[in-house]
Amino acid sequence: MSDLQALLAIPSITGSAAESQAQHWLADRIEPLGLETDLWSMDVAALEADPGFPGTEAPRDEAWGLVATTPATGDGPTLILQGHIDVVPPGDLDNWIGDPFTPRIVDDVIFGRGACDMKAGLIANLAAMRALHASGVTLRGRVAFQSVVSEEDGGLGAFGTLMRGHRGDACVITEPTSGDAITANGGALTFRISVTGQATHGSTRYAGVSAIDKFLPVYKALAELETDRNASVDPRMNGWQIAYPISVGIVHAGDWASTVPDLLVAEGRYGVALGEPVDQARAVLESRIAHVCAADPWLSEHPVQIEWSGGQFASGQMPTGDPLLPLTQTAWNDITGRESRDRGAPYGSDLRHYTGVGIPTLQFGPGAAHHAHSPIEQVSIDEFQRVTESLVLIILRATASSES
Repeated sequence: MSDLQALLAIPSITGSAAESQAQHWLADRIEPLGLETDLWSMDVAALEADPGFPGTEAPRDEAWGLVATTPATGDGPTLILQGHIDVVPPGDLDNWIGDPFTPRIVDDVIFGRGACDMKAGLIANLAAMRALHASGVTLRGRVAFQSVVSEEDGGLGAFGTLMRGHRGDACVITEPTSGDAITANGGALTFRISVTGQATHGSTRYAGVSAIDKFLPVYKALAELETDRNASVDPRMNGWQIAYPISVGIVHAGDWASTVPDLLVAEGRYGVALGEPVDQARAVLESRIAHVCAADPWLSEHPVQIEWSGGQFASGQMPTGDPLLPLTQTAWNDITGRESRDRGAPYGSDLRHYTGVGIPTLQFGPGAAHHAHSPIEQVSIDEFQRVTESLVLIILRATASSES
């Protein structure tokens, strides 16, 4: 667990210098394994100019990619083990027990920002690569360790890694799944809504138009749209109370307590259904808000403005019937005696980047998603070990290994 503790102590918040520091820390641990290693500084400006750029939310000066691949010893397939190095900010420190970046172990559980999302998964990948190296096994195929940045705000790291030409025949992303196999992700689009009002003195509020009041029917329409979009969902999403959430996370209005606000800006997250094109999803929300505006005399003359900003996560899913799913499920069952369910998830991830270029991909890793981004972020040490053992089995079976 020393490597996991050391990595948790690096505050690799998306876009920060520590994000790159953590990539170099991992590269130092990969180097002794004799792998073909590519550690490079991405051309962020060039990637941002690409039509397929997935968007970002955190400002950044640099982005480093890291890929380490076993030498070619045969004509077998290449399996990718992928994980992201970046974490979200810790939020209100008063909600934490101790420093978020000082890992804390209590019995079988290790706590800290990034424990399950997803540094435990990254270290499980590293441990699996070390186990292969130590065993002396010869693989007919290859295994590629990929560590990426910027997953939390759009997936620049995965996008840049694939654009550099690092591909494979299948991919396991060790996001927290509690041993289940996540074969599909809903998408998530960041939106910004601007509502115009008319300012006046608070004592004569009736002479003005409050942007807050005009936002209320828009907010209600978003809630109704969420209900409509979740009336029927893919069976893999049935385990979630809301498969495709719509939430407003930021609201700004007004600049003086005794002035009726003439502008409200709200930013939020819009869930994209499995298989739903991003442009189509955007059109649905835009149409619903346009309907609200048309029904209101003020808004019909001062329509709500909608912008699509920040991270733009399309949905993604692995092709039905791909052998990677039963391979993963069988490995987990053989190690733990427990079932690995085929599930979907309501959050965006790097999965869609890999499936988007034709690489069958699923998520399988230690930790539970509901602990991610929380002040009690944690992972079970036992589950971490069982996932690592399962990854070794997956590698051996996927690449048709034989002892050297």
